[in-house]
Parts: sequence; C-alpha cells; structure tokens
Amino acid sequence: MLSSPVHSAGGRRFLPSRSSILLGMLLSLALILAACGGSSAPSSGGGNATSNKYGLITPGVLTVGSDTTYPPQEFIDPATNQPKGFDIDLITEIARRLGLQARIVTDGFDTIFDDLAARRFDLVISAVTINPDRQKKFDFIPYFNAGESLLVEKGNPLHITSVDQLCGQNVGVQTGTVEQTDLQTASENCTKAGKPPIHLTVLKDQTEVVQLLANHRVVATYQDSPVTDYYLKQNPGKFEVGGSVVNAAPEGIMFRKGDTALYNAVKNAFDAMRSDGTYKQLIDKWGVTSGAISLVERRTLL
Repeated sequence: MLSSPVHSAGGRRFLPSRSSILLGMLLSLALILAACGGSSAPSSGGGNATSNKYGLITPGVLTVGSDTTYPPQEFIDPATNQPKGFDIDLITEIARRLGLQARIVTDGFDTIFDDLAARRFDLVISAVTINPDRQKKFDFIPYFNAGESLLVEKGNPLHITSVDQLCGQNVGVQTGTVEQTDLQTASENCTKAGKPPIHLTVLKDQTEVVQLLANHRVVATYQDSPVTDYYLKQNPGKFEVGGSVVNAAPEGIMFRKGDTALYNAVKNAFDAMRSDGTYKQLIDKWGVTSGAISLVERRTLL
C-alpha cells in the first residue's frame, strides 16, 4: 500500500499539524545521514556473492549427492559410519583443490537425479552412466569407464553367461540403474520369443541385492563390472562372474545444466589430477585399473 500525506482515521480524513511535519523532516534527515554514513561498508549479500562464485548451496562447502551403497565406488565404512570409496576420494580431492570442504549426502539412486535438479546438492558422483537421455537434462564430466556384468554362485550351476539366458529366472538388480532397464528389455524379449519373463527383484541397496544371491533367492545379480569385481574379492570362493563384461560406457560427475562456473572449476581440477598422477594413485588404491579413463572429453561425450 502506498503512503500518503493524507491519512484516514475512523473513516475521517485529517491533515498533519505543523509540528508533525517538522518532526517528519527531522526524521527524514536522520535517515539520509544514516544511509550516507553506512554506504562505505560492504553489504553482507555482496560479500556472500563474491565468496560463493560457484553458486554453491552452502558457501565454502561442496555438497555432493551419492548413493553410498555401491562399493568400491561409494559406500559407508561400517567402522566409521562415514562414506568412502573411489568416487568419494576423487570428489574430496577435487573439493580440496578448489578450497572447499566436501560434504557427502547419501541419497537413493532412484531419486538422486530429481534431487540434483531440485538443488539438494551442488553435483552428483555416484557411478552414473552417461547416456543420451541423461545428457538431455544434465551435464557430465567423464571420470571412469565401466561395463555391466553378472554375478552368479560359485561354479555357475546354471551356466549363465548373458542376460539372454535369464528367461524365467529370478534376478536381482538395483533400482534406477541402466542394468534394471537392460533386464526389463531382456525380459520383454523373452516374452516375444514365447519364453517366460525374467522375474526381477529390484532393491534400493546394492549390498542387499547381492545378499539375495548369497541367500539363494536369485540366480544372478546384474550391476556395473567394478561392483561385480569388488564382491568377488570380498567373498572369495562364494561367487563368480557369469560371462564377460558388456556394454562398456563412461560414468560422469553430474551437474545441473547452466552451472558453468562449477562445472569448469571441477573439470580443471580433475584434469590437473590426471596430469600430476593423483588420479592414477586413486585408481590403484581402489583396484579399479580397468576403469581408468584415458581421455577427458567435454560435455558432448556420446
């Protein structure tokens, strides 16, 4: 509502007295002097804008979304209850080089895309396969290569070597993954061929997916090849790979479109890590040498 020198009171109008006019002039003069005196100090809003040049949710903190159920890339260390893994080490070092503190926020893989779009995180690192559909909505910095592979019981009693042999079988997979999509496509192919569909058990936690196999509730699980290799190493004599690695594709650090300053800063830091050998050190530390990326490409990867 606009102010007026004519005020309303009880439905009647009245004009201000000379004394009230004088008082108003003095108050106005005081406000003007106060404004002039304070103009030399920078505003808090301007300071935040300068210090938060990457447009972070929290200035000084790189808030990272990750589904921490996917070892060896991201998982919760039971001894410390803290996130760890190849991806975690990588993004923590990138944040350090940018003068930021990394804060890992655990999120489900089925919701992590929407949550990034809703600005719950600054970026996502979570073994996200780069594909054309995802590139329509997000920008990516490729940092790792991974294929897909089947984990089966030791001895492979059903001689499973590909998803095409899973018609009518119980199979475990993590929700929201490309492997889930691939299994659904394979199941449709089964029915088109007159065979029973694949019976999928879809869970949010990859560790629980593998536990299905350990408990003989499924005949196989389907996941990224580094994850398959990790569970083989962690459970000697219990599992083996069913067939060979297929559908090799790059994984990327994921950004909202338009977050150019943050994207470029992270990319430059990652390029520097590759140049000075830090990237290779992390690859070797986590035993994921087969996934090392040989060339950092730009946003239009595929």
